[in-house]
Amino acid sequence: MQTLRVLVLEDHAFQRSVAVSALKLLGVATVLDAADGREGLALLDRHGPVDIVLCDLRMPGMDGLAFLRHASQAGLVRAVMLCSELEACMRRSTLRMIELLGLDVLGDLGKPLPLDSLQTLLEGYRSRLPRRAPKLVEVLELPSLNEVQAGLQNGEFHAHYQPKFMLESGELAGAEVLVRWQHPRHGLLGPAGFLEVVECFGLLDTLFIQMFEQGLHLQRELAQQQVSLPLAFNLHPAQLASRPLFERIVQALSAHSQPASGVLFEITEQGLVQAPATSLEHLLRLRMLGCGLAIDDFGTGFSSLQRLSGLPFNQIKLAGCFVSDLGVEPSSAGIIGSTLELADWLGMSLVIEGVESAEQRRHLIDLGCTLGQGYWFAKPMGEGDLRAWLQQTGYLLA
Repeated sequence: MQTLRVLVLEDHAFQRSVAVSALKLLGVATVLDAADGREGLALLDRHGPVDIVLCDLRMPGMDGLAFLRHASQAGLVRAVMLCSELEACMRRSTLRMIELLGLDVLGDLGKPLPLDSLQTLLEGYRSRLPRRAPKLVEVLELPSLNEVQAGLQNGEFHAHYQPKFMLESGELAGAEVLVRWQHPRHGLLGPAGFLEVVECFGLLDTLFIQMFEQGLHLQRELAQQQVSLPLAFNLHPAQLASRPLFERIVQALSAHSQPASGVLFEITEQGLVQAPATSLEHLLRLRMLGCGLAIDDFGTGFSSLQRLSGLPFNQIKLAGCFVSDLGVEPSSAGIIGSTLELADWLGMSLVIEGVESAEQRRHLIDLGCTLGQGYWFAKPMGEGDLRAWLQQTGYLLA
């Protein structure tokens, strides 16, 4: 805890004092405290950003909601623990607001402050820090068409891999393939820095095939070293009706001598709502070929269960937002348990996204979940880092 910096935002002097003493007792290096949001912002301006704010909501002057909005916009806070007497439904809405502000939600402690829960959340936050992925560069403007075309021609787009794992044993169960652009001027860019341009100018299939080829090449080399690594690739809704893309997928599998059973395609639930009816033929053909199909970010779209049950999917990936407050918000366990039951009834496997702590993993195991993905196990990695990780974890011999 020695490197952590925490701000206690609480208008009640005694409760603020208790929180400050508890944090210091738990070994937090720097503890700041303020009686309202305006005072808290002034402290952060003078002393710099903090890792965590232990935040009350209702207080005279600037309340906690306004403070979080201002602090997030200024980049002064990374994560939030709620400590409030507001009704549970209002705290749940606040947690959602905090997520939309781009801040990490560590938990809802309620009042009076439970010291054991405070310690658990602090330890969970600390355990996640080394597992955070390197921060991707944020660009102020999207690249031009010429830049993207040059990047595709020069091999600047690279596949990164985020492993999936068995929750109970911690064994490797596959990996999702993510695209990154090693831009010659801006550095490593995530999809937000280029995907809009790629989609706008009809380059999605070209980019996808590059990632698919890279993934299959790695998969074949690992198979020669007795390492099986099923791979999942993301398909954009606009690609579902593309016959040429389907044909290139078949050709690539044949060229790399890889079985279709080792490949799975992920399509977002919202994307399925938007997809044209002609997409169903290609979804069926992919399944007939032997590939897997996963409904990604399940629970965030608005598709009907009737429509989903009529599609040829064999896996559901539950969105990570349902895991972030597991153990704090009872409804999260209900949603996860119901989705697991739905997947069982439909004969599908269920992957839980966003598993970032040992506590979350334990709760998921107790609910009966078997597959997970998240920083608790491993962050997204380039091919070289993945090979090193496989050697370090004993999956691949040096």
